[in-house]
Amino acid sequence: MNKIIIFFIILTLIVGITGFWYYQQNFFSKESIKLEILSKENVSLAEEVEYIVKYKNNGNTRVENPELIFEYPEYSIVEGKELRKHLGTEELGEAIYPGEEKIFKFKARLLGKENDAKTAKAWLSYTPKNLKARYESATSFITIIKKIPLTFEFDLPSKIGAGKDITFHLNYFSNLEYPLSDLRVKILYPSEFEFISSKPSALEKTEWDIGILNKAKGGRIEIAGRIFGEPGQQKIFHAELGVWQDGTFVLLKQVFQGIELVKPSLFITQQINGNPEYIASPGDLLHYEIFFKNIGDEPIRDLFLVAKLKGEPFDFETIKSELGSFEQGDNSIIFDSRRVPKLKFLEEQEEGSVEFWIEVKKKWDIKKSENINPILINKVYLSQRKEFTTKVNTILDFSQKAYYNDEVFGNSGPVPLKIGEPTTYTIIWQVKNHYNSVRNVKIKAVLPSGSLLTGKIFPEEQAEKFAFDSESREIVWTIGDVEAGQGILDQLPSINIAFQISFTPEDSQKGTFPEIISQAEITGEDAWTGEILSFISPAKNTSLSDDDTITQEQGIVLENE
Repeated sequence: MNKIIIFFIILTLIVGITGFWYYQQNFFSKESIKLEILSKENVSLAEEVEYIVKYKNNGNTRVENPELIFEYPEYSIVEGKELRKHLGTEELGEAIYPGEEKIFKFKARLLGKENDAKTAKAWLSYTPKNLKARYESATSFITIIKKIPLTFEFDLPSKIGAGKDITFHLNYFSNLEYPLSDLRVKILYPSEFEFISSKPSALEKTEWDIGILNKAKGGRIEIAGRIFGEPGQQKIFHAELGVWQDGTFVLLKQVFQGIELVKPSLFITQQINGNPEYIASPGDLLHYEIFFKNIGDEPIRDLFLVAKLKGEPFDFETIKSELGSFEQGDNSIIFDSRRVPKLKFLEEQEEGSVEFWIEVKKKWDIKKSENINPILINKVYLSQRKEFTTKVNTILDFSQKAYYNDEVFGNSGPVPLKIGEPTTYTIIWQVKNHYNSVRNVKIKAVLPSGSLLTGKIFPEEQAEKFAFDSESREIVWTIGDVEAGQGILDQLPSINIAFQISFTPEDSQKGTFPEIISQAEITGEDAWTGEILSFISPAKNTSLSDDDTITQEQGIVLENE
């Protein structure tokens, strides 16, 4: 009996050892196969990205019949246009042996809007030796589109009367190294907007086919319409720039801009230069007319009127009045009934008036917290006190300068110029602003025949605000908002941009100083007064009056030897 028990114990041990050995020989964990994707974490729009797919067998078991699938991120631009690549045993081999490692590379350009997360995926399937089951390892990699080097901006007024016709523009410009094709612009109009026409013509009034957009090229869409609504309403325009890919619109950039419907008010008790809503500007001569009307039931006798002026912009040395006397101590002008008959006796519903002249200073000092948003105050005393305020526009300074020798880009080409040979120049635009913040500031200029943009812009962050219409050859720099005191106060430096142009003279320009860029105009809306401001800086030619290192003779065009 003991022998039988011992036999079964020995048999059980033999079976257990054999089973454990067999289990060891056939056990497999897919953790033994390491699969990963390596690439850039942040890219610009349409920048070429290389994905490196890497796998390695870290186990002791051979895996057979491997298959690798790589899937590009959605809306990628790839060779052959197939977003899923399949590699079989022909590329991978019949098996992946212990310790074996391989890499495969896949290139693409990513499309999407700013901060879009684009995911690449990979799957590796295989069958371990001596097993029938098929295993799969998977991994992914996320790349963020951090930069969109495209300018896409509305050129819209901030206010308009209800029911009025409006013409506005959509400007676009590319600073991408890669040309974008199948571009499309879409616009969503606000309610109660009536589309009239557009240049170029629209598809169904809301879409425009741009086609191909190369680096340093751009364009403009002009839209005319009519907008309705109640005064005070805000109307929001929304536009999108994108590309068509396999029947899907891929959004690259979008822009929103609001416009307020207004109804002008009429103020009839005071006029400046014939206008009850006059906005003053530095250097203006102001003709004040103060009207007074008897709206009571009885005549009024023996009145006197005092106009007390207050405001830093006033130049009190320039006050003139034929019928009033000026009190310099408190800056008051006094009109009495001895010199103004209507103040002596004024019938019911009858109206009288007095007048005086005063100039606005051309410039005055400011500090950060003082003299910002200046106003002219006129306190009128006539039986009761009535205060009138007049807003004063800012001074928006702008200069356009051209250089050959500079420290920004470094230029090249013959000086003096030679017919048919290009010479590059640096154009610098500088903006300063004095008293009020200015909204929607833009600078526009035209490149004459022979001048081309090279695509070099400094600082780089301004490139997205820089646009060029290849057809009209108009450059638009959309600066946006400019603070009061910008470039005037120490803590607020001026706003600058430098861009490089290339100019090639023609035969007809021999012996002349050709224009390399037209006059430039800056415009913007004074945030304090609501007025549209503009200033023009002269055109620049090859004589380069701003560049002290270039003589006038060096700007003349010579015949090519």
